[in-house]
Amino acid sequence: MNENLNPVAVLDAPKASAQRITSPPANSGQQQDEFWPWLRRGAPTALVLAFLAALAYWGHHSEWTIPKFSELFGGRQDAKTDWCEEHSVPESICVECNESLLPRGKSTWCRTHGVHDCPFEDPDVAQLKTVEKVTAEDLERAKRALDLKDRPENNPKCKKHHRRIQFASQEVMDKMGIDIVPVWQGPVVETVAASGEITFEQPRVAPISSPVFGRAWHVTDKGQIGAEVKRGDLLALLDAADVGKAKSEFLQALAQLDLKNKAVDNLRSLVPSGAVPQVKLLEAEAAQREAQIRLLGAQQALANLGLSVQIDQVKDLPPEKMAKHLQFLGIPEDLAKRLDAKTSSTNLFPVLAPRDGIVTSAKVVAGEVVDPSKTLFVVADTSRMWVMLNVRNEDVEYLRIRDAKIGTPGQTVRFRPDGRFQEITGELVWKSTTVDEKTRTVQFRAELPNPDGKLLANTFGVGQIVLREEKKAVVVPNEAVHWEGDCTIVFVRDKNFMEQGAPKVFHVRTVRPGVKNGPNTEIIAGLLPGEVIATRNSANLRAEMLKNNLGAG
Repeated sequence: MNENLNPVAVLDAPKASAQRITSPPANSGQQQDEFWPWLRRGAPTALVLAFLAALAYWGHHSEWTIPKFSELFGGRQDAKTDWCEEHSVPESICVECNESLLPRGKSTWCRTHGVHDCPFEDPDVAQLKTVEKVTAEDLERAKRALDLKDRPENNPKCKKHHRRIQFASQEVMDKMGIDIVPVWQGPVVETVAASGEITFEQPRVAPISSPVFGRAWHVTDKGQIGAEVKRGDLLALLDAADVGKAKSEFLQALAQLDLKNKAVDNLRSLVPSGAVPQVKLLEAEAAQREAQIRLLGAQQALANLGLSVQIDQVKDLPPEKMAKHLQFLGIPEDLAKRLDAKTSSTNLFPVLAPRDGIVTSAKVVAGEVVDPSKTLFVVADTSRMWVMLNVRNEDVEYLRIRDAKIGTPGQTVRFRPDGRFQEITGELVWKSTTVDEKTRTVQFRAELPNPDGKLLANTFGVGQIVLREEKKAVVVPNEAVHWEGDCTIVFVRDKNFMEQGAPKVFHVRTVRPGVKNGPNTEIIAGLLPGEVIATRNSANLRAEMLKNNLGAG
């Protein structure tokens, strides 16, 4: 053994080794002392983050609506807490928040009529206790209206029809001043308006002038303005030298022909015996033909003046009777008998009425000098008149005139002259082929009956050309219809509105409006007769709908 080995040191060595193995690290207590303060400092932040995460999860699944205090703790709701701010009714009865109170039907789009939830396609959508069957006449009426011209269209993507406006009670609705009225059926007329002027019907008006220069010798009672005349009535007598000259030429030509005829007859009896050469007979016959031509020319000259004379009737008359016959040629027999042949002029020319009618203009008096350029009288048949209408170019495509070839009548025209309240009904018969350069309108003509003569030529007025006339159209007041930018709507009262305890609801319904007639609007599609709609102050419902839309947005 090593003598230098210390036994004490040897014995103490295992203890020291054991001490090194079992003793904790010197910094263990220091780490524990640092962990607990860190945990105390970080805990609030962790709790806040966890709370925010839970709040976000809950808000996402509850659509960020804050429940009532009573709902959270099961307490009783009172009038102050039971209120839906979004829809302005008690929340316990709000049909928008709780659709089980008034379930919605399935919404559909009607391509044919251009409305949502079309009652024509599905009558059950109508807010009626009992719905009558939609007839073929109803569908045909709607088709006529839609086929005639373009109508305001609804956007298929419009969502307004999903909305329902609810009142807390009937009293609330009454305080808002909202009136209601049932949808009814009534007559509507769709027209095109056009300014117009009444004129004489051209084939029925006759301006009268003298074919020769002369002087008014006498104006009869029939030649006064407003006198009713028949064809051939004497209006006036003119003293015209050209007339006397034409009569004189006729008498001379007649006398010459008589002389030539006698000469030819004498020569014909002498030629066979050779007493007269054949050439003399030929010369006499040539002169006879010239006299005949001259007489025919004189006869035609009188005929051109309107004085008809028959050669066979006068050639055998004595000279005095022949002269008297020509002196009063064309003058009615009853007047001719009253005239003195000795003092009366042979230049008299009768001015006669060319047709039945009324003297609408008389611009001549006895002693006045006249000439062919001056209109003496105007005789018109006023039993029918024309009205010339000026139609806007964009409306021409809707108009139809009379077609005599296939027998179709023209459209009806209702014309109201200025200063009159009664309309006159006529028929559209003619359309111009040009557009007026200044007014850019197209002229149409209609025939108007005027049996009592009350219509006056050159009268202005307004005409209504009837495009479509319905006797049983669906009609509502104008104030019930609202345009919402992409669709036209009305507010329809729920069919159970008046029942005890039923929700007081108005449904938003898209409609297809037609023509407006005064205070009413035709509804082509979207409503059925008998449904109750909001009218006066229905704009309040519209404002409520827009407010809800803003709230939802």
